[in-house]
Amino acid sequence: MIKVGDILTLETGKGETHEKYRCKVVEKQPNVIYIDYPINVKTERTVFLLDGTQLKATFVADDSTAYFFDCEILRRVKANIPMIALSYPGKENLLKIQRRRFVRIETSVDMAIHPMNGEFAPFITVTEDISAGGAAIVSDNKKLVPDTDVRTWLVLPMQNGETHYLTLTGKIIRSVDRQGLKPLLSIEFAEITPADRQLLLRFCFERQLALRKKGLE
Repeated sequence: MIKVGDILTLETGKGETHEKYRCKVVEKQPNVIYIDYPINVKTERTVFLLDGTQLKATFVADDSTAYFFDCEILRRVKANIPMIALSYPGKENLLKIQRRRFVRIETSVDMAIHPMNGEFAPFITVTEDISAGGAAIVSDNKKLVPDTDVRTWLVLPMQNGETHYLTLTGKIIRSVDRQGLKPLLSIEFAEITPADRQLLLRFCFERQLALRKKGLE
């Protein structure tokens, strides 16, 4: 399931002590995975975690399914590159976060749409909904028909105050007319990196949690 080269997001603590780290799997054994030194997502600095630190880890598999598992820092390892040994429960104990489709959240996010081959003039719009696999945007641009390739610039404001900017390629897959309103155009993201996919998943889960707290979902 998990393999060398996969990007892990590690989380520790709650509330004011909650931190998120990013790392890469560099070696793997049946019940242990070895990662490079984690980087704090907020500060972009390398962190040094004590042996015994309890963490929650998420990663995205090749089929774009996200998985979650509990783990623990076991030890530091001196090799060609500095590594950390992390407990791994095995694929039978992974929690599948995402099944067949990505969670789609109704939320407005600023997005710039650019052509891949000069078919139309670039423009700025907002999303009607978004997921880690695509988005629906508001637009009456007649040149954006199904199968049109686009390049998108996406602004993701996170709950911790960070703002991330993603550049993703995509394809228009359908147009939905709405009486009295501008049509909705569905975009499917393509050639998305695991790190960008995890960032989108994190954004959607944060928005979903916020909606639940407000009683809107």
